[in-house]
Amino acid sequence: MAATSVTVEIGVPPEEVWQLIGGFDSLPDWLPFIPRSSLSEGGRVRTLHTADGVLVVERLEAFDNRARRYSYSFIEKPFPVTDYLSTLQVREGNDPDTSVVEWAGIFTPVDVSEEEAVELFHGIYASGLAALKANFPD
Repeated sequence: MAATSVTVEIGVPPEEVWQLIGGFDSLPDWLPFIPRSSLSEGGRVRTLHTADGVLVVERLEAFDNRARRYSYSFIEKPFPVTDYLSTLQVREGNDPDTSVVEWAGIFTPVDVSEEEAVELFHGIYASGLAALKANFPD
């Protein structure tokens, strides 16, 4: 099983970041390459449409509002992996007015090397967190 994670520090309190990203259907609010999202199955499944028209369907596996964290898996995906589980979490930084956001995933590569799969998701997480940080200009 392969894994990768990316973190970013943002100069606002964790509650402010979680307010933006904490909803399972909130990706279009902060992630430019996901312009559309819709929920089904009582809010536990989200259907995402990427900017280039790709469909991704994800299932909410765990949600902890107090810990500002949720985890999800793939139902339908264009990615060469199985057994995917990703977690998005917001923690307090070195002081209460900063946030550390971590996006992490574990997965089993299929028909690609572990390095290629890690590079793919590391890139997705890094560009996603850069887009998130852009929502909170210094």
